[in-house]
Amino acid sequence: MSDAGSPAGKLYVIGLGPGPASWLTPEASEALAAVTDLVGYFSYVERVAPREGVTIHGSDNRVEIDRARHALELAEAGRVVGVVSGGDPGVFAMAAAVLEALESGPEAWRGIDIEILPGVSAMQAAAARIGAPLGGDFCAVSLSDNLKPWSIIARRLEAASVGDFVVALYNPASRARPRQIHDAFALLRKLRPHSTPVAFARAVGRPDERIVLTTLGEADPGLADMSTLVIVGATTTRLIARPGRNPFVLTPRSYGAGR
Repeated sequence: MSDAGSPAGKLYVIGLGPGPASWLTPEASEALAAVTDLVGYFSYVERVAPREGVTIHGSDNRVEIDRARHALELAEAGRVVGVVSGGDPGVFAMAAAVLEALESGPEAWRGIDIEILPGVSAMQAAAARIGAPLGGDFCAVSLSDNLKPWSIIARRLEAASVGDFVVALYNPASRARPRQIHDAFALLRKLRPHSTPVAFARAVGRPDERIVLTTLGEADPGLADMSTLVIVGATTTRLIARPGRNPFVLTPRSYGAGR
């Protein structure tokens, strides 16, 4: 039961994971079974099995704040709303958009019952496919300059290289942003050994999955699109050869650990 004076609705921010239903958490499944309204980017709401009585509110990829405000308005009106994101909603996704809209919105929205439900991130799924590239210290950087200037992205890539972090690159390229991944690799090649292992993990867990293991010097940045997660290793990252199979990628837990 809601507190006196609080909106009667509920808002779940739900991580759908990278794609397969088996990677959807039981908690997320329970929330999806309870919602009256589903809000999200078209391709994400289409991944949820249709259910009688649920109203779908699909929208374009570049309207996150509008989408979040709409979800909050629905919850304020007493609806049980699910805002869906791929992967984990707290990683470059809708959890931040919902809280940004909440922060700048009407005071009444502060009383809405909001739960953020985690999901398997693209970074985790890609790492599991190729071994343990995130076994040591790592960071995640979005290459999208829609909401921040490229100078900030470049500065963070430089800082990650100085700190010798493994870097997971989100949002590497799109039709509107084809150059950023090329610029990022040009910068990283100045800062890291060309022998550094690199993985392009596209559509992990989906039928069109593709994994390419290469090195920083030999990598083709053009392999990346918006369905790709790129992992660039640290100086300690290495490959473990396996007969007849792709090698495992390992970043040891202890820094400078020998073979």
